[in-house]
Amino acid sequence: MAVLVTGAAGFIGCHVSHALLARGERVIGVDNLNDYYDVQLKKARLAALEKRNAFSFEYLDIAEKDGLGNLAKRHPDITHVVHLAAQAGVRYSLTNPGAYIYGNIQGHYAVLELCRRLDRFSHLVYASSSSVYGGNTKLPFSVEDRVDHPISLYAATKRADELMSHAYSHLFEMPATGLRFFTVYGPWGRPDMALFIFTKAIFSDEPIRLFNHGNMKRDFTYIDDIVAGVLACLDRPPRRDNGEGARHRVYNLGNHRAEELRRLVSLLEAATGKTAKIELAPMQPGDVAETYADIEATTRDLGFSPTTSIDEGVPRFVEWFRSYHKL
Repeated sequence: MAVLVTGAAGFIGCHVSHALLARGERVIGVDNLNDYYDVQLKKARLAALEKRNAFSFEYLDIAEKDGLGNLAKRHPDITHVVHLAAQAGVRYSLTNPGAYIYGNIQGHYAVLELCRRLDRFSHLVYASSSSVYGGNTKLPFSVEDRVDHPISLYAATKRADELMSHAYSHLFEMPATGLRFFTVYGPWGRPDMALFIFTKAIFSDEPIRLFNHGNMKRDFTYIDDIVAGVLACLDRPPRRDNGEGARHRVYNLGNHRAEELRRLVSLLEAATGKTAKIELAPMQPGDVAETYADIEATTRDLGFSPTTSIDEGVPRFVEWFRSYHKL
């Protein structure tokens, strides 16, 4: 099959593209290489992909008018879409909200329009986020929980993507699945994520800021487990329940473990051989104290079973970090 991967130069996008190529699929990757974080890292990910025979890349902003429509004319054999392009980051949404409306709302709308016009379309899998659970205090977070109290604009745009996808699925009988990712980490990870920030600080002998005075927990999910979940989902387009309803589903992709941030720091200290300098800070606006994924439905429907603990994943990330930065 021919798979369109948006955000192919991104962290998850590049890993998903490699996995699809490894199993013999043709991948059309698109990305606008924006400067939200280090563009050279994105180009390095892309360079590795462009060495693969069945990969083609198009520099494209998915939210631009007619961009995806023209791409579909050049690649009429696209059957599946993995939509991972988005404006990421909770804190950045406080200072540049327009980027989220443009990238996450307008961009997602453009992808939905593309899918309903593809002649051979089979399934859209798109990135949502654990942020949609907002201020929920019930743990673990379940896809059955209410998600109508977002505490960041980023979360609101991701929830809007889910609702838009449900509407398109209902109106146009379009199979679509949203995946709520929980704190993804691993080699080639994003520089704005805690693991990258902490590792860089430790190697530079700079302080680490722990928000909420260090009382934070996250469901850290290793990139290989995320990729396995994305591919399992892609191969299982949703059906109607009892022949009725929209062909749309939402699942959690997490490790089903809430790990203390201080334990993450301890593992980084062991992997780097250095002692972290810690500064305690208050909770940031739009942030939550704990995330924890209920993956019962994901395991039942997709066979999803994460295998990598942070005890294994953190040293792998540090090894990549050393290699990439030639430390």
